Amino acid sequence: MMPDLWEPFRTRREGRHRLTSVEVTVSNWCNLRCRHCAVGDSLVAHEADRLPLDLILRRLDEAEGLMTLSLTGGELSGSLAALRSFVLPLLRYARDRGLKTQVNTNLTFELGRYELIAPYVDVFHITWNYRDLHHFHRIVRGHGRADVAPAASEALYTRIVENARALAAQGCFVSAETMVNRETADDLGEMNRFLASLGCRRHEVHPMYPSDWASDLPVLPLAEFRDAVHRFLAEREPQLWVLFGTFPFFPCSPLPEDQEILSLVRSAPNVTVRNCPDGRNRLNIDGFTGDVRVTDFAAVPPLGNIRTDRLEDVFERWQNHPQFAPCNCYCPVVGCTGPNLLVAEMYYPGVDFRLRRAVPV
Repeated sequence: MMPDLWEPFRTRREGRHRLTSVEVTVSNWCNLRCRHCAVGDSLVAHEADRLPLDLILRRLDEAEGLMTLSLTGGELSGSLAALRSFVLPLLRYARDRGLKTQVNTNLTFELGRYELIAPYVDVFHITWNYRDLHHFHRIVRGHGRADVAPAASEALYTRIVENARALAAQGCFVSAETMVNRETADDLGEMNRFLASLGCRRHEVHPMYPSDWASDLPVLPLAEFRDAVHRFLAEREPQLWVLFGTFPFFPCSPLPEDQEILSLVRSAPNVTVRNCPDGRNRLNIDGFTGDVRVTDFAAVPPLGNIRTDRLEDVFERWQNHPQFAPCNCYCPVVGCTGPNLLVAEMYYPGVDFRLRRAVPV
């Protein structure tokens, strides 16, 4: 079993969820327009002013049970000035407070930008939804990027690979995330082995979320997803830690094939399933508007704003939200905290998980 840097994601203690993780959106700009991007609709060409850093830090101080801080975007390294004046102070705050940190980045800028923040980063987390250079070029053209030349795509692709390899060689924890859809389902094992060759230490695997401009991408049926997991586990590099971040199969399923895949995952070396953090222990702060959401890509409207609300109060508001209710379950027998909201809406519409119980095995 790999060490779990994100132990707080096992979230339910004494019958209630706790706010232990906060994610801050620090950029709404990105030099890529990936077809699968979960926040593509919010990306801008020119960013507005960020909120005063002191306001964000004050709200973080009020979250007494905080254990992790994630920074996301957009691409947080796109502006060197913002990297120094906004991102770096947030990471230093987290280190001084003893929080685990993760930055979500595409690693497409010069290595020095990432080395600047590396002393304060526990996990560099990238997206890797690309089979090869040709596939990368096709995906990053996405929406509104038909003018991207193959040479430009090749330079970006090479920079990601070289930076990931360099950071890993320096001892940084590099993690890569892959979304399972029809374009990746047959190639997960090969992608995993390539990531291992770069020195990545975690491969995080999720269903393709139908959000933002990825909303029209076809959802992979559960039967095909199950088959993809079987192939993946047979073809992967067994020394690379695989984390199923939002696994769409649950111990309460009455289907034998679901119980079989759960058993396979439980017995596979260096494979873990993370209980869903969204709404169980994590909130997202928009660093520009102050809006607080369950995540930066869910369709749920803002639950509050840090200009007026304490994070703990916003978190409690979500615990009582009717949209969360059918997913707000906990099975102490197997330690399962239920489904991710997007997974539930995508694969289990109308199912009230509070009425289900783990199947004895």
